[in-house]
Amino acid sequence: MNRNERGHRARGPTRRGVTLAELVVVLAMLGLIGSTVGLSLVRQQRFYRGATELLRAREGVRDAMELLSTDIRGMSVADTVRLLADSAIEFFANVGSSVVCDAPGGTAVGLPGLSPRRANALTSFLIQPDTGDIAVFHRDSIEDVSEWETHRINRLAARPIGSTCPPSSRFGGQAAAAVDGAGFLLELATPLSSHVGAGAPVRFTRRGRYSLYRASDGNWYLGYRRCNAVAPSTCGAIQPLSGPYRGYSSDPRTTGLLFEYFDRAGTPLESDASPLGLARVDITARSESGKQIEVEELPGIPADSATITIAIRNRVP
Repeated sequence: MNRNERGHRARGPTRRGVTLAELVVVLAMLGLIGSTVGLSLVRQQRFYRGATELLRAREGVRDAMELLSTDIRGMSVADTVRLLADSAIEFFANVGSSVVCDAPGGTAVGLPGLSPRRANALTSFLIQPDTGDIAVFHRDSIEDVSEWETHRINRLAARPIGSTCPPSSRFGGQAAAAVDGAGFLLELATPLSSHVGAGAPVRFTRRGRYSLYRASDGNWYLGYRRCNAVAPSTCGAIQPLSGPYRGYSSDPRTTGLLFEYFDRAGTPLESDASPLGLARVDITARSESGKQIEVEELPGIPADSATITIAIRNRVP
């Protein structure tokens, strides 16, 4: 074995390391991949944020339509509408119905109780009536022009069915068989007339005002105030129902919540017009997010709008 062969075996096999150029290329590729992934995540985050804000805006518009359509459709223009404004409406909304079980005279009236297990319940409440609401009783006499008799409620309290619908009364036995042992004692501010007897339908109404208002956070919301049933309108504290919406404007094309009123011929009614001619209410809601987002590098504020037409069911012929 010569000297060169012995030197080669002593040093072992030759090993190559990573050169500086290769290291720079790898780091550059990692940086490019990382920036691409990061940019994709940022874009997806912006997209989902924008979709969420748009869904919130649409939800606000849908909430306004659902909240207002049921109450307005069921109101009676003959005795319930009190205010027709471009950003507010005040009326008596139906909150329940029942039948008179026992009317012994005076201010006390017996009513059957709630029966959640029966489809043909005699008493049904959206909201249980209380002090200050109105009870309207159907009269069984043709001596008076009015078919309905109105009374202010002093109190509505639960009582055993035997005391509110006694079997001795003309309607008591049938009502007691339809409920599960409970009834209601209705106390009125004024006595019932002799034209209201057992079996007479009764409906309950509550005076309230829906309006667009600006809250303490600076946003505009659809709010509700409960108002006194009699005398000039005095309403309590406002409660937010849905929103936020665009701010109020006298321009009907840009305001956040717009009420428009029409008679049966489609002629617009002014705010001071008699509600007896009211046949249709158009409501336009414009919802707008309070956050500005960027989609495809373009800034914008998610917004939505919708208009609904509500025909008054209990209007004057």
